[in-house]
Amino acid sequence: MHDEISSETGKTLIKNIGLLLSGDIDHPVLEADTLVVENGIITAVGKEKDCDPEGVKTIIDARNTTVAPGLIDSHVHPVFGDWTPRQNQLGWIESTLHGGVTTMISAGEVHLPGRPKDIVGLKALAITAQRAFDNFRPAGVKVLAGAPVLEQGMVESDFKDLSEAGVTLLGEVGLGSVKAAYEAKEMVAWARKHGIQSTIHTGGPSIPGSGLIDKDTVLEVDADIIGHINGGHTSLPEAHVCELCEVSSRAIEIVHNGNEKVALAAARAAIELKCPHRIILGTDSPAGSGVQPLGILRVIAMLSSIGGIPAEQVFCFATGNTARIRELNCGLIEVGRAADLVFMDRAQYSPAGNILDSIRLGDIPGIGMVMIDGVVRCRRSRNTPPATQIPEIL
Repeated sequence: MHDEISSETGKTLIKNIGLLLSGDIDHPVLEADTLVVENGIITAVGKEKDCDPEGVKTIIDARNTTVAPGLIDSHVHPVFGDWTPRQNQLGWIESTLHGGVTTMISAGEVHLPGRPKDIVGLKALAITAQRAFDNFRPAGVKVLAGAPVLEQGMVESDFKDLSEAGVTLLGEVGLGSVKAAYEAKEMVAWARKHGIQSTIHTGGPSIPGSGLIDKDTVLEVDADIIGHINGGHTSLPEAHVCELCEVSSRAIEIVHNGNEKVALAAARAAIELKCPHRIILGTDSPAGSGVQPLGILRVIAMLSSIGGIPAEQVFCFATGNTARIRELNCGLIEVGRAADLVFMDRAQYSPAGNILDSIRLGDIPGIGMVMIDGVVRCRRSRNTPPATQIPEIL
């Protein structure tokens, strides 16, 4: 079901939360069992006895399950609506909602057939994509789109025009005709000056027209996000990736459609450097390997089970870290944030005793409900394994 944006949701009380994950890398678990949501915003976090029930229209019994901020996919390539020409698939965004993702961030609408590469055309595409997804949320999912790739001939006034039109993102540096580091560096600086956040392609080529972006180029261009640091798909040498983590201060983006061994190395490097707050997660889908509705959950399970990183911390990579780096009003469980929530429990028959232990064993959790802006957008997920317990709307 593809719903248009809903607002005015009234007051909702969510009680009997067994585990509340905050999204905050410094304090990943909250000592609370109740949330109050009003008109799409979290208005109270605490114990049930301390939360005001007056005016509540809806009560959700979490039934001792886990509640976390909705997952944020930091790297997707949408086009228009809920269709991807890359895989000629309908409903991929709605399917990803069933994987707990409530927000997606475009790294460029590069898969549009006949994508315009002239300056007027690329600006028009970016503005149209930004407007379209701002006006329509497939299945309620927030898609931040309108991310033009750099093309030869762009000047500073182009970035000013884009910014004034509402564009806040730059597509992956390296996917357009601008390849030289010195040219890209200047354009990234123009983008930053006008409030547009940039991402650089890292590693070997992914689509026709793209090319190798090596560590020296990444460092010289100095984009805000080191996009798919573990390759999309082909990674730089592991030593070069670790050097990027150490020398650059920018966000470290790990994606599903990359080199898993290097993903683990990048995460470990960031933790050893005491900067886990820089790690964010994406899928880089749709891509040649397809659409991955459970891509973010699978990266979380991999980093925890094989990488040895506590599951509650890895969830922060896909929520609060991304929200802070991307300046989003979601991704954290705190008063004033958007009520984008995912209700989870360990998968049925997982040998672990609780959800965090099950993820440490490599199992993905079962999702029982997903909420966006205080509106329940799906109940039991059709894509994850069945959760041991699921929440109930009373």
